[in-house]
Amino acid sequence: MTTLTAYPRELPGLTPPRKGRRPAVAERVLANGLRVLVVRRPSVPLVELRLRIPFQPAPGRRGAAHLTRASVLSQTMLSGTAEMSTVDIAASLQEVGGGLSVGVDADRLLVSGNALSTGLPRLLELLGDVLTGATYPSGEVAAERDRLADRIEMAESQPAHAARKALLGRLYGTHPYAVQTPEPEEVRGVRAPALRTLHASRVLPAGALLVLVGDVSPARALDAVEAALDGWAGSADVPDLRPAPEPEPGPLWLVDRPGSVQSSLRLALGGVDRAHADYQALQLANLVFGGYFSSRLVENIREDKGYTYSPHSSISHLAAGSVTVVDADVATEVTAPALLEIGYELGRIASLPVTQEELDQARQYATGTLQLSVASQGGLAATLLTLTAAGLGLDWLYDQPARLAAVTVEDVHAAATRYLAPARAVTVVLGDASVVRESVSALGPVEEA
Repeated sequence: MTTLTAYPRELPGLTPPRKGRRPAVAERVLANGLRVLVVRRPSVPLVELRLRIPFQPAPGRRGAAHLTRASVLSQTMLSGTAEMSTVDIAASLQEVGGGLSVGVDADRLLVSGNALSTGLPRLLELLGDVLTGATYPSGEVAAERDRLADRIEMAESQPAHAARKALLGRLYGTHPYAVQTPEPEEVRGVRAPALRTLHASRVLPAGALLVLVGDVSPARALDAVEAALDGWAGSADVPDLRPAPEPEPGPLWLVDRPGSVQSSLRLALGGVDRAHADYQALQLANLVFGGYFSSRLVENIREDKGYTYSPHSSISHLAAGSVTVVDADVATEVTAPALLEIGYELGRIASLPVTQEELDQARQYATGTLQLSVASQGGLAATLLTLTAAGLGLDWLYDQPARLAAVTVEDVHAAATRYLAPARAVTVVLGDASVVRESVSALGPVEEA
C-alpha cells in the first residue's frame, strides 16, 4: 500500500523582477517623411520588420466604403507588381528565409515581415516594390475578396463576433469605430481600380513609421531603408478622427440569438491611454478585477459559481480613445446571475480598497508580462511600434516597472472608483431573448436591439 505524505501548501515569496537592459534606438526621418527606428538585437540571425501607415476612415458613408476597400486592399496588396507576380514575390521572400503580411484595423495599415539578417536589403527591396508598384490584378482581387467575404460570413455566425459587433455599435454610435468589419456583400462589390486609387491616395510615407529589430548594424540598416524606399513618395490627406465618445450608460442592450444555449455578456467602461497619470493604477485595478487568471472575476464566476470558462477584462487602446472591456460567455440559464456577479465585483472593487497582497500579485504579473512582451525580436518590434505611434517610446517601457512599483492601494481604489463603477458600464447581452428577457429585466431597464 502506498503511503501519501502531505506537504504544506505554502508557496515561496515572489522574487523581485530583474531590471531589463535598455537597448539603444537608432532613428532617422527620411526625406519622404518616413520615420525609421532600428534596434540591434543579435540573439538570433534574423530581423523583424513592422511598418505602420495611418489608415483611419472618414466619418459617415465614405468611412464605410473606406473600411470595405481597406479590408480587401490588405488581402491583395502582395498580389503582384509590374515586375513580379504573387508567386514571384513569395519565391523571392523564401530565398531570404522571410515573409511579408499585411493587415488593417480601425487605425492603421500594418505590414509585418522578417528575414535572415543577410536578407534585409532584399526584404526592403521587395517591400519598396510593393509600396510603389502594387498592381492589384483583377483576377487576384476577385479571388481574395470572395475568400474574405466568405470568412466574414463565417465569423458572423459566431456569437463572439456578433457580440463584439453589437458592443461596438452601442458604445461608439456614429463614430467610425462603431463598425470595424465590412459587410460581405459590400466586400464582394470591390473592384481592382478602387484598390489602386486607395493605394495611391493612402499608402504613402508621410506620417508612416518603420521599425526594424534584429541582428543588424543600425547605421547600415538605416542606409538600406533609405536606398530601398527612396522612390516611395507622397503625402496622404488623412481625415481627422474625432475623439471616441465616453461610454454612456443606459438600458442593457439585448440582442436576440434564437435557440442559443449560451449568452455572450459584454460590458464597456472608461479607460485611459498609456500616457495618462491614472493608467498604472487602472491597469492594476483591472488585473485584480478580471485581467488575469488570479482575478476576482475568475475566482467568482468560474471557480466558485462555474458559470463560465474564461471571463476576462482588458484595457483596449485605439488612437481616438481607450476603453475597458469585460467579456464572459455563460450558459443561457445563468445569464442574469452571471451579470449580477459581474456587477457585484465591479461594485466591490470600486467601493472597497484591494488588499496589499492582491496589489502585489497584480503588480508582479504586470511587470512580468511587460518583460515577456519584449523578450523576442518580434515582440520588441511590435511593442516599439505601438508605443512610438502613441507618442511614447522605449523609455516609457523600461520606466514602467518603477511607475507600477509606486502605485499604492489608495491609488488603485481611486482609479477603480473613477473608471470601474458598475453604474458607468455599457452592457450588451447576446442570447435567446425569449429565455433571458424576464430575468435580465429584473436587474434593470432593457432595450432590445
